[in-house]
Amino acid sequence: MTTRTKLSLPHIGVLLAGGASSRMGQDKAELPYQGRPLIAHMLALLQGLDLDRVVVSGDRPEFAGIADISPLRGPLGGLASVAMQLPDADLLVVPVDMPQLGAALLSRLQRAPAAACVHFVDLPLPMRLRLDAPLRHWLGDWLTDMNAPRALHRMQTRLQSLALPLQMADQLQLGNANTPADWERLSA
Repeated sequence: MTTRTKLSLPHIGVLLAGGASSRMGQDKAELPYQGRPLIAHMLALLQGLDLDRVVVSGDRPEFAGIADISPLRGPLGGLASVAMQLPDADLLVVPVDMPQLGAALLSRLQRAPAAACVHFVDLPLPMRLRLDAPLRHWLGDWLTDMNAPRALHRMQTRLQSLALPLQMADQLQLGNANTPADWERLSA
């Protein structure tokens, strides 16, 4: 049960699962992890948190995914596409390729002080992001500029994102599976 007031923005989990997985050589979201596809594992993680709903970014009809407006623009492109479909909200944005990410670490993002954006030091994802009209407008402009840098940190810098410190044990949860070698290390 949520302890938030009726006046607060909805809290929406966003699972970024629309990438090309080019370095992996196969769809990362479909990699088997603990007896199910990685996307199902990550969705269950988000669904176990204090969120009003969870959406999937990417052309994933089986998960009612929101397809990228402009494909191959990276995580920021997926986030921008989702932002155009959502109301003003506090977003908890998580990539599909962090199999060891835990609920306690995500809860730290949720409980962090109020800010337009919150992430962990030196890591753009996962992050908490306040989606509002000015950010949606900036993301829309970014989508129309095919030459704009694709880095999430560009948006985070613009928003003067709050970077939370991490302990060494926490850092182990934040490994991305971008290559087959990464996957072998993280899925063991």
